[in-house]
Amino acid sequence: MSQSMPHGTSSTTTGPATPASSGVKEQRVTKQRLAVSAALDELDDFVSTQELYRLMQNKGISVSLATAYRILQSLADDGLIDVLRNGEGEAVYRRCAVTGHHHHLLCRNCGKAVEVEAPAVETWAARTATEHGFTEVAHTVEIFGLCPECTAKKAAGKL
Repeated sequence: MSQSMPHGTSSTTTGPATPASSGVKEQRVTKQRLAVSAALDELDDFVSTQELYRLMQNKGISVSLATAYRILQSLADDGLIDVLRNGEGEAVYRRCAVTGHHHHLLCRNCGKAVEVEAPAVETWAARTATEHGFTEVAHTVEIFGLCPECTAKKAAGKL
């Protein structure tokens, strides 16, 4: 589910899914799928398909841009990675360490991401949905700001 976020940003955050538990069709493991997955494992922050493609090309890993797009979308659909939209509306991806439903704090400047659990948000969302008669509700919350390092750079006039 996608919702509009501040600064023209929307996001979809998914948790891990297993084919047996979610009814997801098991994907064929290919050399390209393994390469994209391994490249994601090396990154800490969200990355666009084009950025990931460029990183892979620089390491001599041969995967076409179209294949990278398909694989990333498939991994996101299977709940194996998180996907959200950055300020420019471009989909960005990340393998998250937190399993299950969670949210992110995202730096608008450098892209640093911090995974957070937000029980108060979960309670509020459930209560609000119930008050309005909604069922089978899902939500995403992404909080955008400046990380401590970028805040310090801005205070020093270097940002």
